[in-house]
Amino acid sequence: MGITFRKETFRDDFTFKNSPEHIRRFPFPFHEDSYMYAVNIEPHVLGPKGSVLENLIDVDEHYVAEMQDRALVLAEDPLRCQSLPHMTLAGWDLLELLMEQQAVGYPEHFTLSRDGDKWRWINRPLGIDDSFTFGDVSTLPYGPMEYITRQSQGDFCILDQRDGNLWMDAGMVTTQADWSLDFDIGMNFFEWHAPVPLAHEKGIFTRALKFLTNIQQGKPARRLNWTMTINPRLDTSPENYHKWGPDRATVTPENVGDKVHLRVELQSFWRLPRSNGIVFPIRCYLIKMDELVTQPKWARRLHRVIRDLPDELANYKGLTRYRRTLVEWLSKLDDGSPTSPGFGPD
Repeated sequence: MGITFRKETFRDDFTFKNSPEHIRRFPFPFHEDSYMYAVNIEPHVLGPKGSVLENLIDVDEHYVAEMQDRALVLAEDPLRCQSLPHMTLAGWDLLELLMEQQAVGYPEHFTLSRDGDKWRWINRPLGIDDSFTFGDVSTLPYGPMEYITRQSQGDFCILDQRDGNLWMDAGMVTTQADWSLDFDIGMNFFEWHAPVPLAHEKGIFTRALKFLTNIQQGKPARRLNWTMTINPRLDTSPENYHKWGPDRATVTPENVGDKVHLRVELQSFWRLPRSNGIVFPIRCYLIKMDELVTQPKWARRLHRVIRDLPDELANYKGLTRYRRTLVEWLSKLDDGSPTSPGFGPD
C-alpha cells in the first residue's frame, strides 16, 4: 500500500498538519527530561517498521508538498543550491544513493532501471520519467545533485574531505534552521559551526570531526538535532528572516498550541564511493504543540526540557522571546509523574 500524500502549504495560509499516524512516528529528540548539546552520533541502521527509520532515506506524507515548496524557494533564490566545480562527481554519487534508497524503500512510488550507464528513473508522485546517461550532465535537466535533491525531502550538504578537515563545497539547502549555504559554502567544519554556544568549549566538534572523517562507505551514521519554529515554515533562512523572524513576537497563551512547532532534524552522514566525499542529509520534521501533546509522555518531557534549558542554548535556538509562554502552557500538561526511558511515546 502506497503513501497518501497530503495537499498542504508551508507558507502563507500554513495548511500543514500531521496525520495521527504521522504524529506517532515523529522523531521526538529527547530521551530524558533534560538536554545539553552532545556528540549523539550512532550507526544509521534500519529501525522499527512504521518509524522514520524504517528506511534509511525517509519518504512520508509531506513529500509532494515539500518538493513543491522547494521549487518555490529555488525560483525565488537559486543560490540555495550551489556546487563548486570539483564536486560534480560527488553529485553523481548522491544521485545514485538517493535513487537506490527511494526505489528500494518505496517501490510503489519510485523505480530505478540500469543498463550499464543508461539509467531510467521513474518518480510517480512527481510525474517524472527520465532516461539519462550516468556521468553525462548534458542528459539531465539540472546537474546531478540538483536534479535528485529537487526530488528528495530534507537538505543536503556535500562535504569534501581534505587537509584533515571537511569542507562544505556543495549543497541543496531550502529548509534550514537559520543558517545560509551561500554564506557557508567553501567553509570548513569548524568555521560553519562557529556560532554554536558551549559545544566548542566541551570539545564536541573536535570529537565529531574525528568521527566523521573516519566514516566508512556502507556504514552511515546519524544524529538528531532540534529547535523551535513559529508556524510550520520550512524555509527559516537568514535570507528570509524578515518573513519569519517577526513571528516570534506573535505567540500568546491562546495560540501556543497552534503556532509553536518543534522542529527536528534527522541528520545522517554517508561516505560517497567515487568522490570519497561525505553527504550530510538534514531531514526536517515539524510538529505543532497541539499535535505533540496528544502523546502525554512527550508533553511532560518537553515541559521539563524547555524549562531547564541553559539560557545560552535557549538564545541560540531563538526561544527566548516566547519561552516563558511555552513553558507555562506545557506546565498544565505535566502532572509531575516519571517519564519512561527512550524517545518513543508510551
